[in-house]
Amino acid sequence: MERTATAASPADPDDSLPNTPDADAAAPGPALADTDTSVLLSGMPRQWIPAVATTSETVYAAAPEAVPEARPAVGPARGPAGPARGLASGSAAGARLRLRLRPWRLLPTPTGTPFAFAFTAVLAVTSLITSYADPTLVHTLHQGSSTDVAHLVRTPVLVLLASALWIAGGVLSVYAICCLLVLTALERRIGGLRTAGVFLLGHVTATLATEVPVGLAVLAGRLPASSLHRLDYGISFGVAAGVGALTGLLAPWLGRPLLVVFAAMLVRDLIGFADPMTNWGHLMSLAVGCATWPVTRRWHRGRAATAAAR
Repeated sequence: MERTATAASPADPDDSLPNTPDADAAAPGPALADTDTSVLLSGMPRQWIPAVATTSETVYAAAPEAVPEARPAVGPARGPAGPARGLASGSAAGARLRLRLRPWRLLPTPTGTPFAFAFTAVLAVTSLITSYADPTLVHTLHQGSSTDVAHLVRTPVLVLLASALWIAGGVLSVYAICCLLVLTALERRIGGLRTAGVFLLGHVTATLATEVPVGLAVLAGRLPASSLHRLDYGISFGVAAGVGALTGLLAPWLGRPLLVVFAAMLVRDLIGFADPMTNWGHLMSLAVGCATWPVTRRWHRGRAATAAAR
């Protein structure tokens, strides 16, 4: 188919101190002795406190009800348990957010998704051959890889595999881009061999479901004999199956709309009636991919549990 806040500087201690008696004046009387000393110290700059202690003080002041009991002030090396847990949970949340915001995971890598990486590399090579090789050679290669009825009768396994190595619409077609993204996402969830199995299941099933009726129609005299040699190659059947399987593994808010949009695109092509046999094959392969949901979900859960146990 991506603040900083600055506190106001304290007032000048000389300006904020209350008017005090002259040095030669008499000793303070009872009125001064009864005065709250916090008033006398309110204008003095506070002592510098380490960053961790300041953070702890702010947390306790902002949510005192969350603190079960008073805790003594501590230095930076040993912070209170409450704020430490809050900072740790904040760090974990930030790590999860960074894990989600990794767009490069949409692309295949040799170690993370070896099947998707190798398969897309092969498709890139065959696309270069299609674009720059001699047209006669390209036609011969396509003809030898075609899953038409004549080839399916003689060499079914060879042509079923070889036909999936070509991109019918070019390297920038919708199916080429979908192949890159879908196979990568699917392999990260269920593994390389299982992803290849889903791709081949859709490719083989849709191919046989569309070519066998052609052969029967030729035998019945409803189609000409030239229909037995009709060119049929490409990755679209396997990609459609991959899309169907992947939508069952994504979150509902993403998987369901993706399935609806992709199915609507296939139905639109079928209504256009430009290539009904291929269009029916796309819908069949999408249905095959959706039918694998129980199995692929079980594979995904098992893979996630294995990764969590490590």
